[in-house]
Amino acid sequence: MIVAPGEADERLTVRAVLELDEVRFGGPEIINGEAQLNRPVRWVHVADAEGVGALIEGGEVVLSTAGGFRTSAVRVHRFLQGLEDGGAAAALIELVDEQGRPDEAALAAVQEAVEGLTLPVVVLRRRIKFVRVTQAAHRLLIGEQLARVERSRRVHEIFTQLNLESADEQRIVEITARLLDRPVVLEDVAHRMLLSAPADGDGEYASERLTHRAETEGQVAVVAGGHVWGRLVSPGVDPDDAEAMLVLERAGQALTLARMAARDEADLLQRAQAGFLQALVAGDLTEDEARTRAAALGLRAADLYVPVAVHLTPGVDEDLTQLQMREQALLDGWLGAARPLVSSVFAAALRTGTFALLLGLGQQADVDETLTRLVGSVRERTGRSGDASRRGPREPRAVGAWTVGVGPAQESLTGGAAGVAESADVARTAAATETRELPFYRFEDIRLRGLVALLADNPRVRTFAQTELGPLLAGRPTWGLDLLELYLRHGGNKSKVARAGHLSRQSLYARLHRLEECLGVSLDDPESRAALHVALLWKRLQA
Repeated sequence: MIVAPGEADERLTVRAVLELDEVRFGGPEIINGEAQLNRPVRWVHVADAEGVGALIEGGEVVLSTAGGFRTSAVRVHRFLQGLEDGGAAAALIELVDEQGRPDEAALAAVQEAVEGLTLPVVVLRRRIKFVRVTQAAHRLLIGEQLARVERSRRVHEIFTQLNLESADEQRIVEITARLLDRPVVLEDVAHRMLLSAPADGDGEYASERLTHRAETEGQVAVVAGGHVWGRLVSPGVDPDDAEAMLVLERAGQALTLARMAARDEADLLQRAQAGFLQALVAGDLTEDEARTRAAALGLRAADLYVPVAVHLTPGVDEDLTQLQMREQALLDGWLGAARPLVSSVFAAALRTGTFALLLGLGQQADVDETLTRLVGSVRERTGRSGDASRRGPREPRAVGAWTVGVGPAQESLTGGAAGVAESADVARTAAATETRELPFYRFEDIRLRGLVALLADNPRVRTFAQTELGPLLAGRPTWGLDLLELYLRHGGNKSKVARAGHLSRQSLYARLHRLEECLGVSLDDPESRAALHVALLWKRLQA
């Protein structure tokens, strides 16, 4: 509830309507549904038409004389059944004859008509003024609505003030528990408890309540950046309690704003550092300017600067937005893992799916050991396997795959940044081609494919590759590129090619002969195989 402990529940109920002076004057007699008198009342209507049940919306107390049909048990039952089906809270029927005396015949009919109903039915033995009942009830209802609006306004003010005061998540959770008078838990999406607060300061009681979850619990998702990162849970809160759920929802919004404010501050610094790295890579700064600007950004000086690039391989059916979201999450993982291991670190996006980091290390640091530990830590943080290049050339890339390229370590900021382009080329090349499995790759690890990667955009290399592969690029024959790649990968060993391609020797020889005719070269010629291998590397890098 959105009330302080001990504050009364002000909802208008059927029982409260029966306590109104005007109703009590009528001598109310409950003849059905006494156990349902705590039903909430939404409005009070006066109606004598038999079919009024089809016109109500639910929660109404219906005042009626049942004139014209009250002596027929069948018609009264139909009238009351319609009210019950329409969701009425109760029916109050005045059974008084023209002389103002109780109408005993009508009473008998009503008593017979209520059989099988759960609707509270109350008969009045004295004539009352229905208008006074509706006026009194509506005053209470309007007062209740105003009180609800006031409580809602107070809740909004409380959480708005918490955000203005830059209250942290723990403080927000504690205030939520106090408002609800219930324990409150902030948990992550895996239901691990991040923060908690008891309702009354009794930590042991709260712990027990949180360990043994109640049968009912109110919960709301906590969202930041369009993604659910946690849930705010209060055991014992009825999810149908609109006022309590309003508190949880407003608390969830406050937590989102608190997280976004903290993230915005971190993002501003990260963007400033990213701009610095981009300026370094572009060669816009001298070494003295770079060191001055680094100090202003809070980056500690280092003895060695190591350029690192991380390339994400798009997954099957992964769109651009999903790739960018995955890239940001991975970048956060790298920054978080690097800070305990290096003197300084800052990062910048190079293009969608590739980002760079410049790591500052001490003079005595073992670069390879540090990088190996760093890659392992990132994999633990992100739950991803890391390298994308462990599959065959025709196998799909797995969602979550990423590959690391590393440039040469330098003693200057500008020198380290100059190696970012090389590290990016290495990462993309290692991801696009098969190579031995390593936590990270340098240029010497990718050899010929590294050279092809550096020259991939050269128009002369493009012309060379397209000429070498000829009709195979257009899919003539459809199996041509696959077979050529298989043949070159096995060094021209026809037995291995036949087994790997699930072909008979006769079929393989026929296809190789046709392949030679299409290409206009002999596959037995070492120079031709070398040229075709370079062309295939170029095509794979283009893909």
